Amino acid sequence: MFYETSDNRHGLPHDPYKSCIVPRPIGWISTLSAKSVVNLAPYSFFNGVASDPPMVMFSANGPAQRPTKDTLANCADTGEFVFNLATWDLREEMNRTSAPANPGADEFELAGLEKAPSVLVKPPRVKASPIHMECLVERILDLPCADPKGRNAMVLGRVAGIHIDDRVLTGGLIDMAKLRPIARLGYMDYARVDFVFSMDRPGPG
Repeated sequence: MFYETSDNRHGLPHDPYKSCIVPRPIGWISTLSAKSVVNLAPYSFFNGVASDPPMVMFSANGPAQRPTKDTLANCADTGEFVFNLATWDLREEMNRTSAPANPGADEFELAGLEKAPSVLVKPPRVKASPIHMECLVERILDLPCADPKGRNAMVLGRVAGIHIDDRVLTGGLIDMAKLRPIARLGYMDYARVDFVFSMDRPGPG
């Protein structure tokens, strides 16, 4: 099959676009407003984009109930955020933080999550998450949006510090069997990393 995204006439029960880009890491982003109100939300468009210096990105996009999502507004106002790794053990809590909440609501409290202080930035970390990245906003890029009332914005963050729980390490390496990260698929589907394999890169010639 083939369809043009401009008219989206794919003939399927649901838009397949997100199911074609899988699995996607979940950007579980905690921020703090200029008035010190905590926010926590998951973003399915998230990834690492550079390693020297280490940088990550997440996108807040599409139609919005409010002109600017809290996470995006907080990043613009304070220039800081924390990425918290979403794992199998935290799947329900992560999902609860995706629910629409009133401005000023503390998603940590709504999801029953304990906060942990960060070292280099002000937003708190999800204490139960085994990996955190404390980030400084490098820039916010506005992207085209098909909905005139919506907004597509990509936040680029420079990773200033990384927390790793020693319990997910084996022989000095992060052990995926201990970590059990989850990823976003299409529709309402998620994946859990259960199987890992290695391949050496081919040499020159």
